[in-house]
Amino acid sequence: MQATAKHSSITEVIAAANQIILGKEVQIRLALSCLLARGHLLIEDLPGVGKTTLAHTLARLLGLQFSRIQFTSDMLPADVIGISIFDRERSTFRFLPGALFSQVLLADEINRATPKTQSALLEAMEERQVTTEGETRPLPEPFFVIATQNPSTQIGTFPLPESQLDRFLLRIELGYPDRKAERALLEGGGRRDQLPELAACFSPDQLVPLQKLAAAIHVSEALLDYVQTLIEATRVSPLFIHGLSPRAALALLAAARAWAFIDGRGMVLPEDVQAVLPSVACHRLRLVNSASHARPEDIANLICAVPVV
Repeated sequence: MQATAKHSSITEVIAAANQIILGKEVQIRLALSCLLARGHLLIEDLPGVGKTTLAHTLARLLGLQFSRIQFTSDMLPADVIGISIFDRERSTFRFLPGALFSQVLLADEINRATPKTQSALLEAMEERQVTTEGETRPLPEPFFVIATQNPSTQIGTFPLPESQLDRFLLRIELGYPDRKAERALLEGGGRRDQLPELAACFSPDQLVPLQKLAAAIHVSEALLDYVQTLIEATRVSPLFIHGLSPRAALALLAAARAWAFIDGRGMVLPEDVQAVLPSVACHRLRLVNSASHARPEDIANLICAVPVV
């Protein structure tokens, strides 16, 4: 694909997703940026606002193999990874892969599973492989985890540990639709029924080169200075218990590159960094006064306080 065709296809994906997830273009762009940056996405919000529908929509539009795991408190790691069964005909054990072996994995309500089961995703998300019974098995390429979780105030949830949260490149919230979008939803009914009609805009073998192109978007020395200043500001701020880590800084750059790529530009601007910073930082920063996670307005204030170099 030529550069113009690539950008046209990305625009087509966003336009088609906007017809299913009404009034949430920013969240759709963030989710797509996360995929192009080879990251994983966490969606935290109330039930019924479209978290699962967004995951289904992206998988269909990108032509990716999709599977879903509905996490519950009695789920075991083997339910995610897979198990070995004895094949009597061959007198040997045969591995039956779990839902983890797919290109897009929807980990629905991940915080309803126990920490032991949650941790089964750690190696897969970080190393893109799993080790079972002494054998390492690679996962499909691309491999994209979209996890949803309900607010921790709801009954029956197990908060994700910091090590698990850090595996997610971005965290977003969908929130309630605005009045216009909700009216369209009420008049036209739910959009889930339209999912089978969606045509793929990409194939998996086309998506991997796009991820490589997004990773190659130019970042200037001045932009790196700006990113470092932002990261350092989180470390010295009295608002946060701890600042952002070097891994978070790399995540910020990867997401900003993908955001610029979606806009059809060959270099990252400060506006790209500012656009993705709340989704990169909020789930990685805790407030001193309440130990809860940082809010988007906290990051907005940080952005205002740090001059663009």
